[in-house]
Amino acid sequence: MKSARRRSREFAVQGLYQWQLNASEPARIADDLAAAKGFEQADEAHFRELLTGAAGHAHSLRESLAPALDRPVSSLSPVEHAILLVGAYELVHHPEIPYRVVINECVELAKTFGGTDGFKYVNGVLDKLAAAGRAAEVAAARR
Repeated sequence: MKSARRRSREFAVQGLYQWQLNASEPARIADDLAAAKGFEQADEAHFRELLTGAAGHAHSLRESLAPALDRPVSSLSPVEHAILLVGAYELVHHPEIPYRVVINECVELAKTFGGTDGFKYVNGVLDKLAAAGRAAEVAAARR
């Protein structure tokens, strides 16, 4: 059974995907998704924060991701882009969530929503981002 947090991340990825493709307001997308089947099993507060936070900080999150990417952000698939925004947002704005949890959750999202090997790319990018942004935590975990 999936945790409420996992479900909130799944819905946030769906919302960020919609946001990228049709430029609707994140709050409106959140309201629409909150009416979706299965949403009652999600952590609504975390979902709304992820969606509106990642969309609202997208520019700075993309800048933080850029050094870890092997191509321009504009060349990412919308699904990978959405997953990386969720991961980057949690790494930057939720230091209480262990970086390994953030990366693992995003890898699982990529396995669910992404292309065949997209999860490997997401793992590599977020691992680089964590090493840069949470150097002490990563170093401690690797000892």
